Parts: sequence; structure tokens; C-alpha cells
Amino acid sequence: MAEEPVWRGSIARGLRLAVIVSGVIALLAGLAILIWPVKSAVVVTVLIALYAIVAGVANLALALFARELGGWFRAAVAVLGALYLVAGVVAFANLDAAAVALATVFALFLGIAWIVDGVFALTTLGVDRHAYSPVRRSRGWTIAFGLLSVVAGTLVILAPVWAALWVWLFVGAALLVFGLIQIVRAAALER
Repeated sequence: MAEEPVWRGSIARGLRLAVIVSGVIALLAGLAILIWPVKSAVVVTVLIALYAIVAGVANLALALFARELGGWFRAAVAVLGALYLVAGVVAFANLDAAAVALATVFALFLGIAWIVDGVFALTTLGVDRHAYSPVRRSRGWTIAFGLLSVVAGTLVILAPVWAALWVWLFVGAALLVFGLIQIVRAAALER
């Protein structure tokens, strides 16, 4: 029997380490979200605010120093940079309110998307009336999905902060489970 090449073992060890590290990060992020849902949302808000400030400075620098670009384009980039910068600074001025605002906007988009998806599903009911059509065979499921989607979207829009909190907690639970699975998976990898 031929021996395995040395590089194959190092690849396996590297893969195992990567899976363990990603599992631990997911596990810790999930625990942080479940234990401190508001504080972890504020941390995400800080990251988004930092991004906005960096993007604002980059856009302002582009507007100032990219002389080969047209005047209108430079003006638009400058306005965008200023908006990013202001948004980042305002978010840092009151992180809790910014976190709630981000959660509310996220939930409103989610609610609107569910309503649109449900309405779209319901409109497909009249597309093909042929007896053996896939649409016709799934008519009951399509109606159930459409109505459930519209109702869920409406409830999310009526209580966006609560909906965002539940989605955030679901993300935390999912990260916790994914992290545990990754760690067990890494332990099962060949050594």
C-alpha cells in the first residue's frame, strides 16, 4: 500500500481547524444573541454605523480627488458620502434608538415582502386552468400559502419591533445549533 502524501494530512487538519473555528464563532454569536439580544443588536448597529462612516469618507474623498469624473457625478457622490457620514454619526449618537430603527425597517421590509409574496401566489391561481396543470394540482396549498403569507406579513407590519426581536432570537438559536453541529462535525473528521 502506498503512503498518503504529507500534504493531504495538512489539508485535513486545516479543514478540521476551519470547521471548528467557524463552529465556535457561530456558537458564541448564537449565545450572545440569545443571552443579550438588545446588546448584540447594538453591536451589529455599531458595525453598520462604522461601515456608513467609512463609506461616507471614501465617497467624499472620491468626490474631492477624482477630477477626471464629471461634475454632476462628483456632486452626487459627495451628497451620498455626506448622507453616509451623517447616518453613521447619528447612529453613534444614540445606538439604542438606531438599533430599534434598523430592526423596525428590517421587519417592515420583511412584512411587505411576505404580503407581496402571498398576493403573488394567490394571483397564480388563475394562470392555468388545465386539469393536469401543476398549478391546479397545488391549488389548496397555494391558497393556504398565500393567505398565511398575507396574514403573517400584516402581523409583522402591525408589530415590527416584536417581529424583529423574534427573528433575531431565531437567528441566535439557529447560529447556536449550527455552531454545535459544526463542532461535532469537526470532531468526526478524520484526524
